[in-house]
Amino acid sequence: MKTKIVRVAQGKESTLSHLYIDGIFQCFLLEDKIRQVKIKGRTAIPEGKFQLRLNTWGAMNVSYAQTYPSMHRGMIEIDDLPTFDAVYIHTGNRIEHTAGCPLVGLSYIMKDGDYQVLQSRDAYRQVYPKLLAAAKSKDNQIEIQNNFQF
Repeated sequence: MKTKIVRVAQGKESTLSHLYIDGIFQCFLLEDKIRQVKIKGRTAIPEGKFQLRLNTWGAMNVSYAQTYPSMHRGMIEIDDLPTFDAVYIHTGNRIEHTAGCPLVGLSYIMKDGDYQVLQSRDAYRQVYPKLLAAAKSKDNQIEIQNNFQF
């Protein structure tokens, strides 16, 4: 499976992206602002090719297992990132929820100069099984690229 994050727009402190799996748009993503110098928990992950993996430990994993008991098998982690660790694709709506991680949403709005994603839990339910399959596949690579459109 080919997984790709394409960044399409930036707000004051936020970045809006599209998530594609096998060339098909899946949902919107919200990340922190792209910065030249990393600020812990407030910086988008860098462009490049990385690995998706299943993370089955930690507090967030326990919380998601309780929230999504019928489907959760572990957090989808973007691994092998330089100077970043524990980067998960997860739910949330505003940049205050990211902590440097991509948040999923079915739609988005701009408020006070920053993007927000909406219907995050619905998006997660839809995309998680596909991301789980991608993380378990031999081709578990994810590509992240900037392609600002607006």
